[in-house]
Amino acid sequence: MTTTQLHLPDAAATRALGAALAELLRPGDLVILTGDLGAGKTTLTQGLGAEGGVRGQVASPTFVIAREHPSLSGGPTLVHVDAYRLGDLTELDALDLDSSLADSITVVEWGAGLAEQLSGDRLEVRIDRARGDAADVGRGVEIVGVGPRWQGVDLAAALADLAAGEGK
Repeated sequence: MTTTQLHLPDAAATRALGAALAELLRPGDLVILTGDLGAGKTTLTQGLGAEGGVRGQVASPTFVIAREHPSLSGGPTLVHVDAYRLGDLTELDALDLDSSLADSITVVEWGAGLAEQLSGDRLEVRIDRARGDAADVGRGVEIVGVGPRWQGVDLAAALADLAAGEGK
């Protein structure tokens, strides 16, 4: 496993992280996002979609459960899933994500404890919203690369500009 931690000061930095991750991701990659309501899971996915040049507005798929955003630039489709309302593995299986996993980048919000079954290779991203008096005091992010796909990938180096507060 490879792990890196970042502090993101605001939503723009969270989108920039998504854009930076998009440059690392390839078809077949699974990203599992974990964090409280309002932590920035969808915001990160918006950055991923923007960098990937996908069609449609990337918004929380809470009520539709899953949305597909085809690339307008010949890249992989972004499959954006919200597992919050799913009760168990059977409901996740019913989405038939296996059929598109190899050709798409699949992002599952609220997927911890459910989506790991989709692939032994995945990025697990935990976003923790800092608590404080300010309206937006930033987020702590931990990114863990799991499986052979992520062995040898230096996430800290790939995300060094963000870690230095420079963004993209």
